[in-house]
Amino acid sequence: MTFRPFRSRFAASALAALVAVSTAAPALAQPRGLPIVRDTEIENLLRDYARPLFRAAGVGGSQTNVVIINDRGFNAFVANGRRIFVNAGAIMDSRTPNELIGVMAHETGHIAGGHLARLREAVERAQIIAVIGMLAGAGAVAAGAATGGRSGIGEAAPGVLMGGPHIAMRSLLSYQRGEEAAADRAAINYLNSTGQSAKGMVETFRRLQDQTMFAARQADPYMISHPMPADRVANIEPLAKASPHYNATDPADRVARHDLARAKLAGFVERTDAITRRYPPSDTSLPARYARTIQMFRFGDRNRAAALADDLIRSQPNNPYFHEIKGQILLETGLPGQALPPLRRAVSLAPNSGLIRIMLGHALVATGNNAVLDEAIRELRLALQREPEAADGYRQLAIAYGRKGDRGQADLAAAQTSLYEGDLGAARGLARRAQASLPAGSPGWLRAEDIVAQRRNQQN
Repeated sequence: MTFRPFRSRFAASALAALVAVSTAAPALAQPRGLPIVRDTEIENLLRDYARPLFRAAGVGGSQTNVVIINDRGFNAFVANGRRIFVNAGAIMDSRTPNELIGVMAHETGHIAGGHLARLREAVERAQIIAVIGMLAGAGAVAAGAATGGRSGIGEAAPGVLMGGPHIAMRSLLSYQRGEEAAADRAAINYLNSTGQSAKGMVETFRRLQDQTMFAARQADPYMISHPMPADRVANIEPLAKASPHYNATDPADRVARHDLARAKLAGFVERTDAITRRYPPSDTSLPARYARTIQMFRFGDRNRAAALADDLIRSQPNNPYFHEIKGQILLETGLPGQALPPLRRAVSLAPNSGLIRIMLGHALVATGNNAVLDEAIRELRLALQREPEAADGYRQLAIAYGRKGDRGQADLAAAQTSLYEGDLGAARGLARRAQASLPAGSPGWLRAEDIVAQRRNQQN
C-alpha cells in the first residue's frame, strides 16, 4: 500500500466555484492534491463492486475508475464525471459489501445523470444571482445615502449586500438536494438490475441518521447540500423493500475479501489504539491477524511483523497480497534482498498488478546489485504500462538506468517522475537534457518532446 497526492485541475476548479458562490469571492487558490491510497487488493475489490453498476448505468466503457481517499470520514463523491472517489472511512465502516456497493451505486447515479456538468451550470447561475443581488443591494444602499440615510437602509446595508449571495446559495443547495435524491433513486434501479439488495443502502442512511440526529435538529433544511438522512430513509426504504432482491445477501467470497480490505486499511491508516479496539487480541480471525501484522509493521517489531506475515501465507499460500505485505515489510526494514522471493511470488500470483511490480522493481534496485538491473528495468517498464502515472516507478527506473550509464533514459525517467509529481518546470528541464542524449526521433526522444510541449500547451 502506498500513499500519494491526487492532482485534478477540474476537481480543484469545481471546488473553487462552489466556494466562490458561498463567499462571493472572485477567485480561490487551488487546493493541494487529495491524499490518496494506492493498493491493488482494495482497488480490485472496488472495481469489482463498481463494474456491474457502471454496466447497468451505461457509463464508464471499459474503464472502471475508483480512487481511495485517505480520509476517515464516511464519504464518497464524483469529481470529474469519470472517477468515483471513496474515503477510507467509508470502506472501513461499511459492515458488509452491500453497504459500500449502495454508496457506490449512488455515486454512479451522479455519473450517469451528468450531475457534475449540470452542477457547474448551476454554480454559474448561482454566481449570476449573487452578483445581481449584490448590485441591487449596492443600489439600495446608494439610494439610502442620497436621502441622508433617513429610511434606515444604511443600518441594514450589510444584510442587503449579503442578500444576493444568500439567495444564490439557497438556490444552489436546493438544486444539489434534488440531484442527490435523483441519484438515490437511480442507485436503487442499478441495484435491482444487477440482482443486488438496496438494504445496505437503507441501513447506511439509517446509521448516518442516528449519528447526525442532534446536528439535524439544529440545521436549516434549506442550507444543506443533501437531504436529511431521515428523509432519505423515508424516500428510499419503500422502493428498496419493493425489490425482489431486497433479502439477497453477499456471496461468502465477497464478504471475505471485503473484511480483509477493511482490516488492511485499518492497519495502515488508523492509530495503534484504534486498531486494537477494532481487532482486540481475542479476535483470531484472518482479517484481525492481517490488521495486526500491519500494526506490528507500523508500530512494533518489524521482525515479528514478518513472522506474522508468514503465518498469513501459511493460511492462504496463493493469496498474492499476503506475499506482497511480507515483501513490503522486508523492503522497508532495509532487507531488499530478502524481499525479492515474496515479491516475485506476489507478481506471479497477480501478474496484472503494476503496483506490486513497481515494489519488486524497487526492491531489485535497492539491493545495489548491478546483476539484477536488467530485471529491475524489465519489471518497472512492464509495471508502468499498467500504471503510466506512477511517479515512484519512474524514480526507480531513473536510478536503474543511471547505474547502467544510460544517461538519456535516466533523464527521461527522471523527467516523468517530476511530471507526475506536479513539478512541470523540473520535468521540462530534464526532458530537454534527455533529448540531448537520445537519438533524435527515437521513441524516448519523442516522449521527452511531449513533456516539453506539454508545458507550452498549458501556457497557451
